[in-house]
Amino acid sequence: MSSLITITILFSLLIVQPNPSLASKRNRSYVRNACSATLYKELCVRSLTPFSALAKNSPSKWARAGVAVTITDTKHALRRIVETRRSAVVGKRDGLALSDCRELFQDALDELHRSLGVLRTLNSTASQTQISDMTTWVSTALTDQDTCLDGFEGSSSSTAKIIRRRVTIAMYFTSNALALVNKLAAAGV
Repeated sequence: MSSLITITILFSLLIVQPNPSLASKRNRSYVRNACSATLYKELCVRSLTPFSALAKNSPSKWARAGVAVTITDTKHALRRIVETRRSAVVGKRDGLALSDCRELFQDALDELHRSLGVLRTLNSTASQTQISDMTTWVSTALTDQDTCLDGFEGSSSSTAKIIRRRVTIAMYFTSNALALVNKLAAAGV
Protein backbone atom coordinates (compact mmCIF):
# COMPACT_ATOMS: atom_id res chain seq x y z
CA MET A 1 0.00 0.00 0.00
CA SER A 2 2.81 2.43 0.86
CA SER A 3 4.45 1.92 -2.55
CA LEU A 4 1.14 2.78 -4.21
CA ILE A 5 0.96 6.00 -2.17
CA THR A 6 4.58 6.83 -3.03
CA ILE A 7 3.96 6.28 -6.73
CA THR A 8 0.79 8.37 -6.58
CA ILE A 9 2.62 11.23 -4.84
CA LEU A 10 5.51 11.11 -7.31
CA PHE A 11 3.14 11.03 -10.26
CA SER A 12 1.17 14.00 -8.92
CA LEU A 13 4.38 15.94 -8.37
CA LEU A 14 5.42 15.31 -11.94
CA ILE A 15 2.09 16.62 -13.14
CA VAL A 16 2.26 19.73 -10.94
CA GLN A 17 5.94 20.45 -11.60
CA PRO A 18 6.47 21.89 -15.06
CA ASN A 19 9.15 20.34 -17.17
CA PRO A 20 12.25 22.51 -16.56
CA SER A 21 13.49 22.02 -20.10
CA LEU A 22 10.09 23.04 -21.45
CA ALA A 23 10.13 26.20 -19.31
CA SER A 24 13.69 26.88 -20.45
CA LYS A 25 12.69 26.50 -24.11
CA ARG A 26 9.75 28.82 -23.57
CA ASN A 27 12.00 31.42 -21.91
CA ARG A 28 14.47 31.22 -24.81
CA SER A 29 11.54 31.71 -27.16
CA TYR A 30 10.42 34.82 -25.25
CA VAL A 31 13.86 36.43 -25.33
CA ARG A 32 14.48 35.54 -28.99
CA ASN A 33 11.12 37.04 -29.91
CA ALA A 34 11.86 40.21 -27.95
CA CYS A 35 15.32 40.51 -29.50
CA SER A 36 14.08 39.94 -33.04
CA ALA A 37 13.75 43.70 -33.52
CA THR A 38 17.35 44.46 -32.52
CA LEU A 39 20.45 44.79 -34.67
CA TYR A 40 22.71 42.95 -32.23
CA LYS A 41 20.54 39.91 -31.56
CA GLU A 42 23.09 37.67 -29.85
CA LEU A 43 24.14 40.45 -27.48
CA CYS A 44 20.47 41.09 -26.79
CA VAL A 45 19.74 37.44 -26.08
CA ARG A 46 22.80 37.06 -23.84
CA SER A 47 22.09 40.20 -21.83
CA LEU A 48 18.32 39.77 -21.51
CA THR A 49 17.96 36.02 -20.94
CA PRO A 50 17.85 36.50 -17.14
CA PHE A 51 14.66 38.55 -17.60
CA SER A 52 12.79 36.07 -19.81
CA ALA A 53 10.79 34.34 -17.06
CA LEU A 54 9.56 37.69 -15.79
CA ALA A 55 9.12 39.62 -19.05
CA LYS A 56 7.60 36.81 -21.14
CA ASN A 57 5.68 38.52 -23.98
CA SER A 58 5.49 42.02 -22.46
CA PRO A 59 7.07 44.66 -24.75
CA SER A 60 7.05 47.07 -21.80
CA LYS A 61 9.04 44.71 -19.57
CA TRP A 62 11.49 43.91 -22.36
CA ALA A 63 12.04 47.62 -23.04
CA ARG A 64 12.59 48.20 -19.31
CA ALA A 65 15.09 45.32 -19.16
CA GLY A 66 16.85 46.57 -22.28
CA VAL A 67 17.25 50.07 -20.88
CA ALA A 68 18.33 48.71 -17.47
CA VAL A 69 21.14 46.57 -18.92
CA THR A 70 22.15 49.49 -21.12
CA ILE A 71 22.46 51.72 -18.06
CA THR A 72 24.68 49.12 -16.41
CA ASP A 73 26.89 48.80 -19.48
CA THR A 74 27.05 52.57 -19.98
CA LYS A 75 28.20 52.96 -16.36
CA HIS A 76 30.94 50.40 -17.01
CA ALA A 77 32.02 52.27 -20.13
CA LEU A 78 32.03 55.58 -18.26
CA ARG A 79 34.12 54.03 -15.50
CA ARG A 80 36.60 52.80 -18.14
CA ILE A 81 36.76 56.28 -19.68
CA VAL A 82 37.43 57.91 -16.29
CA GLU A 83 40.02 55.28 -15.29
CA THR A 84 41.81 55.63 -18.62
CA ARG A 85 41.89 59.41 -18.27
CA ARG A 86 43.31 59.15 -14.75
CA SER A 87 45.78 56.32 -15.14
CA ALA A 88 47.01 56.25 -18.68
CA VAL A 89 49.66 58.42 -20.13
CA VAL A 90 47.64 60.09 -22.81
CA GLY A 91 48.42 62.78 -25.25
CA LYS A 92 46.70 66.14 -25.16
CA ARG A 93 44.29 65.26 -27.96
CA ASP A 94 43.25 61.92 -26.40
CA GLY A 95 42.98 63.62 -23.00
CA LEU A 96 40.55 66.18 -24.40
CA ALA A 97 38.60 63.46 -26.19
CA LEU A 98 38.36 61.45 -22.94
CA SER A 99 37.09 64.51 -21.09
CA ASP A 100 34.45 65.05 -23.76
CA CYS A 101 33.51 61.37 -23.61
CA ARG A 102 33.09 61.53 -19.85
CA GLU A 103 30.66 64.40 -20.23
CA LEU A 104 28.82 62.76 -23.11
CA PHE A 105 28.46 59.47 -21.25
CA GLN A 106 27.15 61.27 -18.17
CA ASP A 107 24.55 62.92 -20.42
CA ALA A 108 23.73 59.53 -21.97
CA LEU A 109 23.20 58.07 -18.51
CA ASP A 110 20.84 60.92 -17.64
CA GLU A 111 18.79 60.23 -20.78
CA LEU A 112 18.69 56.49 -20.10
CA HIS A 113 17.65 57.04 -16.47
CA ARG A 114 14.84 59.35 -17.63
CA SER A 115 13.63 56.60 -19.96
CA LEU A 116 13.81 53.95 -17.26
CA GLY A 117 11.84 56.21 -14.93
CA VAL A 118 9.01 56.41 -17.45
CA LEU A 119 9.17 52.68 -18.16
CA ARG A 120 8.82 51.89 -14.45
CA THR A 121 5.55 53.79 -14.21
CA LEU A 122 4.20 53.02 -17.66
CA ASN A 123 0.68 51.66 -17.77
CA SER A 124 -2.15 51.24 -20.25
CA THR A 125 -2.98 54.95 -20.09
CA ALA A 126 0.50 55.97 -21.22
CA SER A 127 0.42 58.83 -23.63
CA GLN A 128 2.00 58.88 -27.03
CA THR A 129 4.10 61.77 -25.71
CA GLN A 130 5.67 59.54 -23.04
CA ILE A 131 6.54 56.89 -25.62
CA SER A 132 7.89 59.52 -28.00
CA ASP A 133 9.97 61.10 -25.22
CA MET A 134 11.53 57.74 -24.33
CA THR A 135 12.41 57.11 -27.97
CA THR A 136 14.01 60.54 -28.16
CA TRP A 137 15.97 60.08 -24.92
CA VAL A 138 17.39 56.67 -25.84
CA SER A 139 18.20 57.95 -29.32
CA THR A 140 19.95 60.95 -27.77
CA ALA A 141 22.00 58.61 -25.55
CA LEU A 142 23.10 56.74 -28.67
CA THR A 143 24.04 60.02 -30.35
CA ASP A 144 26.04 61.07 -27.28
CA GLN A 145 27.99 57.81 -27.40
CA ASP A 146 28.61 58.17 -31.13
CA THR A 147 29.79 61.75 -30.63
CA CYS A 148 32.32 60.46 -28.11
CA LEU A 149 33.92 58.46 -30.91
CA ASP A 150 34.36 61.61 -33.01
CA GLY A 151 37.07 62.83 -30.65
CA PHE A 152 39.23 59.82 -31.46
CA GLU A 153 38.79 60.01 -35.23
CA GLY A 154 42.13 59.67 -36.96
CA SER A 155 43.94 58.68 -33.76
CA SER A 156 45.84 55.41 -33.81
CA SER A 157 46.94 55.52 -30.18
CA SER A 158 46.37 52.53 -27.94
CA THR A 159 44.09 54.70 -25.78
CA ALA A 160 41.93 55.54 -28.80
CA LYS A 161 41.69 51.88 -29.79
CA ILE A 162 40.67 50.78 -26.28
CA ILE A 163 38.07 53.51 -25.90
CA ARG A 164 36.67 53.04 -29.41
CA ARG A 165 36.16 49.33 -28.71
CA ARG A 166 34.49 50.01 -25.32
CA VAL A 167 32.26 52.80 -26.64
CA THR A 168 31.19 50.66 -29.57
CA ILE A 169 29.99 47.93 -27.20
CA ALA A 170 28.00 50.54 -25.25
CA MET A 171 26.47 51.70 -28.54
CA TYR A 172 25.39 48.13 -29.34
CA PHE A 173 23.56 47.92 -26.02
CA THR A 174 21.94 51.32 -26.57
CA SER A 175 20.94 50.42 -30.11
CA ASN A 176 19.25 47.28 -28.79
CA ALA A 177 17.47 49.28 -26.07
CA LEU A 178 16.24 51.74 -28.69
CA ALA A 179 14.90 48.89 -30.81
CA LEU A 180 13.05 47.48 -27.79
CA VAL A 181 11.55 50.90 -27.00
CA ASN A 182 10.52 51.27 -30.66
CA LYS A 183 8.97 47.79 -30.52
CA LEU A 184 7.02 48.90 -27.44
CA ALA A 185 5.86 52.02 -29.28
CA ALA A 186 4.67 49.92 -32.21
CA ALA A 187 2.91 47.36 -30.00
CA GLY A 188 1.37 49.85 -27.60
CA VAL A 189 1.57 49.51 -23.85
